[in-house]
Amino acid sequence: MRLATFNLLHGRSLSDGTVHADRVAAAVSDLDADVLGLQEVDKAQPRSGLLDLTAIAADALGAQVHRFAAAVVGTPGEKWQPWRSDDDNQHPLYGIALVSRYPVTRWQITALPGAPMRSPIYDPDNGLRLLKDEPRVLLAAVLETPQGPMTVATTHLSFVPGWNLRQLRHAVRALRALPAPRVLLGDLNMPSRPVRAVTGWRTLARAATFPSPMPRAQLDHILADPRGLDNLGRVVQVATTRPGVSDHLPLVVQLDRR
Repeated sequence: MRLATFNLLHGRSLSDGTVHADRVAAAVSDLDADVLGLQEVDKAQPRSGLLDLTAIAADALGAQVHRFAAAVVGTPGEKWQPWRSDDDNQHPLYGIALVSRYPVTRWQITALPGAPMRSPIYDPDNGLRLLKDEPRVLLAAVLETPQGPMTVATTHLSFVPGWNLRQLRHAVRALRALPAPRVLLGDLNMPSRPVRAVTGWRTLARAATFPSPMPRAQLDHILADPRGLDNLGRVVQVATTRPGVSDHLPLVVQLDRR
């Protein structure tokens, strides 16, 4: 089984700042993942050509199952509001997604509220800005695999130090209600040490993923709950790729579950 996490940066290329469906498809296809967690995913956004990036990723992997979970309605960094209900789905959306080649028997979405304060963020185009933190979500799926049920989830946590740790604790608690083995894929916006300290979960992959032109930090993680770890299998490969999109590198883990 190949698991991967990829912060898409809404499919934007750093070389020319544009979004093209074929670039996104090529970047995802190269991962050859059986289960893929995606972050910074656009749906019907003008800035990304009104594309459904989740559907493009699923097609690229030949995956029959995919789900997008919106965190906000509108465009991050511009005008937005928290996603409230399916009534918001007629508008531009932004969030996370899971794509799976395995059937899914259950989905679970958990809200992770954003930080209540504005925080300074460096924008390459506009310099230092005080930004309101967006709400976040955890999207989990119970997969039906040849070795039995397995829970895989994805999330994109806050950039606000401390608040992202609070969100991570909330996410881990929510996943305990779902079947083991349990794996969390995502951009956690923090390095491995606090992630391990807060969760007690096992890091399955160690590799720098950010920024993509010259990675120096690991913000993207693939974690496993130690409860049920014996049924997960062993890690036989850890890899990153060099996609034509995003400021993050994808992170891939190959598991041998025989």
